[in-house]
Amino acid sequence: MEATLERRSLLERLKQVKHVALDMDGTLYQGDTLFPYTIPFLKRLKALGIGYSFLTNNPSRSAADYLKHLEKMGLPASVDDLYTSAQATVNWLRINMPATKSLFLLGTPSMIGEFERAGFVSTADDPSDEPDAVVVAFDMTLTYSRLCRAAWWIKCGKPYLATNPDWVCPTDQPTVLVDCGSICAMLEKATNRSPDVVFGKPQPEMLDGILLMHGLLPREVAMVGDRIYTDMRMAHQAGALAILVLSGEATVADARKASPQPDVVLPSIEQLGELMMETKK
Repeated sequence: MEATLERRSLLERLKQVKHVALDMDGTLYQGDTLFPYTIPFLKRLKALGIGYSFLTNNPSRSAADYLKHLEKMGLPASVDDLYTSAQATVNWLRINMPATKSLFLLGTPSMIGEFERAGFVSTADDPSDEPDAVVVAFDMTLTYSRLCRAAWWIKCGKPYLATNPDWVCPTDQPTVLVDCGSICAMLEKATNRSPDVVFGKPQPEMLDGILLMHGLLPREVAMVGDRIYTDMRMAHQAGALAILVLSGEATVADARKASPQPDVVLPSIEQLGELMMETKK
């Protein structure tokens, strides 16, 4: 364990934690492989009377698909336990751009279905089917034609939103999963525009739902994740405890170079469970 907080101070800080916000891919599992310590960790939190929620920047699955995915891995959850960057994008559009009805969505069919169920119309890859705005996401079904259509509407000046800033998505397979941030970087080169708004972590609003639902203060929440530029940055911006785990993207070298530093760096959530137990002794 590496920490910028001394051990005694860290334990005192952990005593204030009433709820743990958990990143998913790279923290609870990698790809389709559940870490062996995940279920024991969640059971330990429950035994300690500490709540938890699942947060993810990966919008490629709808909320319903995520719940099925979690259940298949032995992690039953309800809609109230889950908050995705796609949901954050939908909520922002409803509040800030209420007149927006049609969207050109660069995303998976599952994510497009999520937006359609929320009342939006998904426009076709057709220059005559003009959208009100463009939403770019982590699209594992990306085609060159749809990428070019997104670039066209962005070049035309349509409002341009990105669901998340991640460069890659963690995986247990021998490949690199190019994520939303990398797709947006490619579009920026083609259009000379970056997204008008980027959702998901590190935006501190990703924690607002948890705070309101459970009546919590930011210092009573620990944000646990494997990425410095999303999970840890959001924790710092929201005033939550920033706990970096090395089971996904970030390395020890990354943690040492981070500014600001995570409050604590652990190999995995398994060690966090042990620390939480120690605070109760």
